[in-house]
Amino acid sequence: MGSALEVVRADITSLQVDAVVNAANSGLLGGGGVDGAIHRAGGPEVLAACRELRRTSLVGGLPAGQAVSTTAGRMPARWVVHTVGPVFSSREDRSDTLASCYRESLRIADELGARSIAFPTISAGVYGWPMDDATRIAVHTVRATSTRVERVLLVAFNEQAERGYRVALTG
Repeated sequence: MGSALEVVRADITSLQVDAVVNAANSGLLGGGGVDGAIHRAGGPEVLAACRELRRTSLVGGLPAGQAVSTTAGRMPARWVVHTVGPVFSSREDRSDTLASCYRESLRIADELGARSIAFPTISAGVYGWPMDDATRIAVHTVRATSTRVERVLLVAFNEQAERGYRVALTG
């Protein structure tokens, strides 16, 4: 893969990129964490686009590991790529589903013609994924995925995420 990977500590909603990835819930209608922040920053346009998806092509919601795009509304980005991460389970390996979030988000970005994308640390918040594993899966998957995206930002929401990304990038 030829994408430049960068780790940043920033508010994902304020980044000047073509697409920001939303760690959404399957309902796509907002929530806590990154999802709530993106809906607040994007304004009613993002919610309206998500409602339209739920009314038409995603009546049952967006399955974990899949991705879909909407406008970014009032954010500096052009698009939001919504993806639903898996809830961590110590009894069942859901790593493939988590990796699929990154692959599918990059596939959608390619379809949109995006050249830059910003990822949050998917599933590492309320979904309980251990940070070192979540960041390792993110880095490994993005590096292994063929894409036309030229610049990938891995947005760390805290010191632990930033450290996890940096370890994964050098490992």
